[in-house]
Amino acid sequence: MNIEEKLEKSIIAGLSTLYGQEVLASQVQLQKTKKEFQGHLTLVVFPFLRASKKSPEQTAQEIGEYLKENEPLIASFNVIKGFLNLTIASTAWVELLDIIHADENYGIISVTENSPLVMIEYSSPNTNKPLHLGHVRNNLLGHALACIMKANGNKVVKTNIVNDRGIHICKSMLAWVKYGNGETPDASGKKGDHLVGDYYVAFDKHYKAELSDLMAKGMSKEEAEANSALMNEAREMLVKWEAGDPEVRALWAKMNGWVYSGFDETYRKLGVSFDKIYYESNTYLEGKEKVLEGLEKGFFYKKDDGSVWADLTNEGLDHKLLLRADGTSVYMTQDIGTAKLRFDDYPIDKMIYVVGNEQNYHFQVLSILLDKLGFEWGKSLVHFSYGMVELPEGKMKSREGTVVDADDLIEEMVGTAKETSNELGKLDGLTAEEADNIARIVGLGALKYFILKVDARKNMTFNPKESIDFNGNTGPFIQYTYARIRSVLRKATEAGIQMASSISGLAVDLTEKEEGLIQLLADFPAVVKQAGEDYSPSIIANYAYDLVKEYNQFYHDFSILREENEDLKLFRLTLSDSVAKVVRLSMGLLGIEVPERM
Repeated sequence: MNIEEKLEKSIIAGLSTLYGQEVLASQVQLQKTKKEFQGHLTLVVFPFLRASKKSPEQTAQEIGEYLKENEPLIASFNVIKGFLNLTIASTAWVELLDIIHADENYGIISVTENSPLVMIEYSSPNTNKPLHLGHVRNNLLGHALACIMKANGNKVVKTNIVNDRGIHICKSMLAWVKYGNGETPDASGKKGDHLVGDYYVAFDKHYKAELSDLMAKGMSKEEAEANSALMNEAREMLVKWEAGDPEVRALWAKMNGWVYSGFDETYRKLGVSFDKIYYESNTYLEGKEKVLEGLEKGFFYKKDDGSVWADLTNEGLDHKLLLRADGTSVYMTQDIGTAKLRFDDYPIDKMIYVVGNEQNYHFQVLSILLDKLGFEWGKSLVHFSYGMVELPEGKMKSREGTVVDADDLIEEMVGTAKETSNELGKLDGLTAEEADNIARIVGLGALKYFILKVDARKNMTFNPKESIDFNGNTGPFIQYTYARIRSVLRKATEAGIQMASSISGLAVDLTEKEEGLIQLLADFPAVVKQAGEDYSPSIIANYAYDLVKEYNQFYHDFSILREENEDLKLFRLTLSDSVAKVVRLSMGLLGIEVPERM
């Protein structure tokens, strides 16, 4: 039972004794005392005035006196109008720290056989180009969300749907056939996803040149597009793919294989992974079957041209196309098919899709359609909708080949981290291997933290230079604080100082700063819970920053290893160790490593 729960019990008992009134726990409003007032926790007394039949000040005074006399947790109190500010005794904070310190998985709920199963879809790349900055935000949000949902006691399945079919894939394939001269990743030394992406750009370049020639001969833009030999070849290739042409399918499998190898390398660098990958080429036919089944049951209707639609006007929406007149599927069909396969594979309790906010309408419709088709989690599916991410220079345009490539970005972050760390002397005395590893941890930590500290729903500008700063609300600042604490603890061990197995009963008078730090540590389980309920990694990120900011002020103002009072020294080492643990757990939930030394 934590301090708030113990107090709540005492307040309920006090109200019964003082006023003969039984109150519910939900009526007891305890909140952190505002910084300008003395105290740790504040009780709002207005809900109890009807029972006390006294003024807010008098009611607060009487409850305060009762608690001071009957609850050992309370050291003192003061009354400001209808608010009772309570100061918690040092012994209670020490005991609470002892509990926090002893729990290696503090704030994390264990997963059991009976835990609900949450499936999270993220990444969703196309196989015609490498991952870019937008995918980086998607993957980091998806991975962090998976960690947070698991920390809240859910079984989690991380899944990916790869868009591996369609005209865009055929464009890369056709360009490689026409202009590739048999180039392979091994022969060129290029990552497979980059090589295929180059041919997607090449297609667009040749296509634009062809349109210019046709328009120079007097055609309108629309006429030129209709008469493009290159685009017509790409469409023919797609028809052959749909028909299962062995030659086209073999080329498709070969080039997709190159892309998957490239994706895997980028995922490894980012530290993200998946439990199950689905492919659109396997799911779109399943989707067509489910749509036709819905048509038979009268959920959908067919137009005279043979196309299949859903009438969503009763839900306040419009009519949605599900199958084109020629029988080919649309994205919605594919998502229905993927849902079917996933439901066959797993007993899903909740489905979370990590997809940009431009798809808000799509997922509103998908939820209704899945519910109509009988998927139990359809109605409650979560679209984790996030905003666009840009660099300071402006928007990304993949077709022109000016996309902000994920691999280039990672390389730049690690390189800048090494340069900055060297300049500040953070890598002094380390071997080349250790220095490279720390540069990797810091560079990726800077990237991940900068992206995850922002509310996911907002558009954001990622600034690489700003993100690698050892001061302020950044990943490196938090990582450096962790390394600083680990250094203090190593020095304590070298000096022969043994950490106490328990600090309960230590005779120490705590400062306001020390009590505040324990109170912040005590908030961690509630922060993890809130982040899970709100699907918000930024709550964890900003909590970690607040914690290390407070610790750094404490570190600056108080001695630890040089403290002469042995009990106080042990307490401060335990406090430091607990802060390090909660920082490590917080950053771990964001997929960020913390270095032991820096």
